[in-house]
Parts: sequence; structure tokens; C-alpha cells
Amino acid sequence: MRDSADIKVFTTCPVSTLDKARACVRRIENVARWSEAAGCEGILVFSDNRQLDPWLVSRAIIGATDRLCPLVAVQPAYAHPYTIAKTIASFGFMYGRKLYLNMVAGGFANDMQALNDATPHDQRYVRLVEYTKIIQELLRSDEPVTFDGAFYKIANLRMVPPLPTELQPPVFVSGSSDAGRNAASELGATAIEYPMPAADASQQGDRPHKKPEYGIRIGSTTHREEARAWSIAHDRFPDDRKGQLTRQLATKVSDSRWHQQLSALADNEGRSGNYWLAPFRNYQAMCPYLVGSFDQVAAELARYVDDGCTTFILDEPASEEDMQHTGFAFELVTEHYAAA
Repeated sequence: MRDSADIKVFTTCPVSTLDKARACVRRIENVARWSEAAGCEGILVFSDNRQLDPWLVSRAIIGATDRLCPLVAVQPAYAHPYTIAKTIASFGFMYGRKLYLNMVAGGFANDMQALNDATPHDQRYVRLVEYTKIIQELLRSDEPVTFDGAFYKIANLRMVPPLPTELQPPVFVSGSSDAGRNAASELGATAIEYPMPAADASQQGDRPHKKPEYGIRIGSTTHREEARAWSIAHDRFPDDRKGQLTRQLATKVSDSRWHQQLSALADNEGRSGNYWLAPFRNYQAMCPYLVGSFDQVAAELARYVDDGCTTFILDEPASEEDMQHTGFAFELVTEHYAAA
């Protein structure tokens, strides 16, 4: 039976350029505080061509909280691995806060084109493994590091200041494709998936090919009463024909396996019990949602935990109350495993 201490919950930072400057910073700080108050381990900070610098956003999060750990999305196209390692070591030295790394192999097609990165899908994961190994070795080693790979080469490179053992960053990697799962396994990382319904037989059939433990990216709208939860969900994510067409276009140009899988399911029905894909279908969220009462959502979450899920990365909360309600559902999950 899973120990409740094994379960780690992350939330997601707001998209950082939707608001004006000061409002944007306040929103980031508020969501960080809500997440910490709800008991989250950390908060995902996005990185793409439309976002603020994720390291500066992470600094704002650290300044607004006491223990919340930024989960920083890291894309090899944006910086040399030494730059990333130096930034992590500097955070540890200056603030004493652990960071998590969400290693991203690809990105939006237009972003990659603008950066002149035409690396094929599976080769992006080969590159990501080299990139991440250099970061890990620089942060872990007391000696100069030499690395001779197909994409990166360094010679006698030392990290100053050194990073204490307790602040070494755990690594997450997308685990929806074979290439991603292989990369996660090679790096000792947690493979993050965009899940099918917890009871879906096809998901269970895939499990032998994956690590025993994994994580999922999912949203939640929950309330004491199921009908109220669904009313809130429909108000937040109304049908949007323009969004549906945008998502269909994004699916055509994406080579991400998870995007193709969720698109096929969303176009087919999009709902299975408390599992709901309308936010994804309408291009309003990039993950499935669980909707229902506290008990119903907790039961769905527990099914993922029974299947080996140890990490949950939640979508951005709509409000402090929304974060509190999701926290209630996770409290029921941890209470269940603590009692068992």
C-alpha cells in the first residue's frame, strides 16, 4: 500500500504575460501563496517564447513563500547546460531553497521554428539526456567535469559555488512516448504523463513498459457537492468553437504523442465519469480535468496512486478557494493511505 509521504503535489504558475507588469507579479505571488497554504510541494514555472524568464519568476515565488519549491521548465534551446547548473547552484547558495527541474525536449512548433531548431522528436530526447547529465554531474561532483557527447562537450569544468546534497534538484521528464520514458529511466527521473481515465484498460495495459512510479499532469475542479463542481467547471471552461479549431490546428503540427492521444480522446467524447477533456478540447487547458465532489475526485486520484503515480502536477488554480478545495481532495487521499 502506498505511503502518504510518497505523494507530492505541484501546482502551476499563471501564464506570466497575460496581465500588466505589476498585476502579473501579484498574481504569481498569490498563486504561490495559495499553493503553499494548500500543502503543495512546489509550483511549475513554464518556459516558452511568450513567457517571462522562468528563473526570475522563480525568484519571485521564493520571495513570496517559505518553503514552496519552483519546478522550472528547462529547454536546451534556450541556454547552455553550464548556465542552468550555475543558476541552480546560485539559487541554492543565495536562498537555500530546493528547485525541481522539468526537462523539456520540445515545445510549440512555431517556437522551435523561430529558434531554428529542427531536431527530430527522438533525437531531441537524446540531446536532453546529454544536457541533463551535464547539469547533474556539475551539481553533484566535487571535481572538474569532462563530457564528450554527440550534442555537448565540456572539459575540466567545475561548478562554483557547490550545491549541497540536500538541495540537489529532482528531475522530471515527459513520459508519454517511448523516447521520453527511456530518457527518464536513463536519468533516474520521474516520467510525467498526460493521463487517460484512471480506470481505462488501455492505460493499465501500457503500464508494464513504464517505470513502477510516475507522475501525471492534471487539473481539478471539486466542491462539496458534485452538481456545484460541474457548474463551476462549465462556467470556467465554456464551449469555444474558435478554441476548438485552434486546438485542431495545433494537433496537426504537433509531434507530441500526448497531444495526439488526448486529442483523439477529446474528439471522441471527452468525458468518462469524473474525467473531463472539454478544457483541452477548447484549448483552454493543456491537460485533462477531474470534476466532482471531494470524495469523487479523491477516489479518482487514489486510483492513479494505486497504479504507481507518486507526483501530481495540477493546472493553475482559478482562485484561492479553488486551490483549497483541491487541497481538501488530496487530504482525503493522504488520510486514506495513512490509515491503511
